[in-house]
Amino acid sequence: MSRPKSLNDLERPLIAILRGLRPENAVAVSRAIFAAGIQAIEVPLNSPDPFCSISAMVDALPDAMIGAGTVLDPDDVKRLSDTGARLLVTPNSDPAIIKAGVKQGLVTLPGCFTATEAFQALNAGASGLKFFPASIMGPDGIAALKAVLPSNAFVAAVGGVAEDDFASYVKKGIRAFGLGSSLFRPEWSADEISERALRTVAAYDKALAGQDR
Repeated sequence: MSRPKSLNDLERPLIAILRGLRPENAVAVSRAIFAAGIQAIEVPLNSPDPFCSISAMVDALPDAMIGAGTVLDPDDVKRLSDTGARLLVTPNSDPAIIKAGVKQGLVTLPGCFTATEAFQALNAGASGLKFFPASIMGPDGIAALKAVLPSNAFVAAVGGVAEDDFASYVKKGIRAFGLGSSLFRPEWSADEISERALRTVAAYDKALAGQDR
């Protein structure tokens, strides 16, 4: 897999969300996920010592798009950039955080739920939009909002989405996803996470193949 410079460069627009990841497991887990075919990985900042994990992952996987989620403090944006990470994900649409991320040259994916939040994020320079929680909006809700956004806007469904849901979203034109507890839990071994990642990638490829026929 080539090194993605933007969200649109990802071979599969899937983002692994490793909430609760411990630093001692960071490299093994991220390598397992990357080897399965998922290039973008985020460690939410409410995880144990997240910057330690992120830094180790950046060093171990230079061709992956590594970053942080749940970024709420502008001071953490610079700290994230200093690790060499390239991805900044937020649960909300805070223009100050987005602009700080853009200034640091980070790929920014803020969370939104309404058209107002989505356009606010894009106007602040967001690289893409994370519709969250997707389980509440559903494919129809996200598709309705996507219809009024710029046609080239990167839109991801995040929150309560697992491999069994891909097909229903893909049918509505939504092809990017953030995957959390269906893919990773802190107590799972790297081997189990690898199996889940491989299964997730296979389900994603099958959903796309079914839609493209």
